[in-house]
Amino acid sequence: MPLYMDIHELKGVTAEDIAKAHEKDVEVQKKYGVEYRKYWVNEQAGKVFCLVEAPNAEAAHCVHREAHGLVADKLIEIQPPEFAESLLGSVEINPAGAALLPGGSMNDRDPGIRTVLFTDIVDSTSLTQSLGDEAAMVMLDLHNEVVRKALGESGGREVKHTGDGIMASFVSPASAVKCAIQIQSELANHESNCGDTPVRIRIGAAAGEPVEQHNDLFGCTVQLASRLCSAASPEQILVSTAVAELCSGKRGFSFKDIGEVNLKGFDRPVRVHAVTWAEAAASSPV
Repeated sequence: MPLYMDIHELKGVTAEDIAKAHEKDVEVQKKYGVEYRKYWVNEQAGKVFCLVEAPNAEAAHCVHREAHGLVADKLIEIQPPEFAESLLGSVEINPAGAALLPGGSMNDRDPGIRTVLFTDIVDSTSLTQSLGDEAAMVMLDLHNEVVRKALGESGGREVKHTGDGIMASFVSPASAVKCAIQIQSELANHESNCGDTPVRIRIGAAAGEPVEQHNDLFGCTVQLASRLCSAASPEQILVSTAVAELCSGKRGFSFKDIGEVNLKGFDRPVRVHAVTWAEAAASSPV
């Protein structure tokens, strides 16, 4: 049965309001062959996201309409269905149906915001041609080891391997930046200490809601993070304004506003910030 993510714009909404609405959904949903599986509440932004299994979009709308009248502003089918869990994670829910932060208590509700991060090995194709497959695989293995170690230590989730990089998802934007700094720092240290052919990578990160536009879960956020990664210079970390602002005041982080940049696929220039990671690597951001 199709899986959908719906979006509600509800200014002034509280977690208690949505818990009551979800309870009413559960009372009604069997009538329409629907199951509202979990929801995310972002009280600050006034947004609610519901993950629902339904025979069609109208059936999902009917449940909300009959249960409480809070019909979603958007409802997008998730293709493939497993993509929802790969990005949002197989999160636990509290008795009211609210998604919880990984490792959190029953009161630590997930606000439904993620930071998506991409890494990319610079000139991977030409390196393979010049060094040979075996040497190129050694470099890829080093990249994978360093990135996965940093993800594990910063609470990141690997979404997929892209062939010459990794896509990851974070609940905390600060953790994503910390992870990126650790990756660049460890690769730089490896080059300095071992004298091997350097593994230089670029990193891009963007923060956003789980559902955006173009009928794609995490669509705009994924696209922006990917484009920022492509726009970065070797050994550079580029982040969106949202990431920089969400990390404001965090100890040890420093960003340089490099202005508006034209990114492929975006109609308007995007303001971009570079993480000054060489300085930040000397401290311990929290």
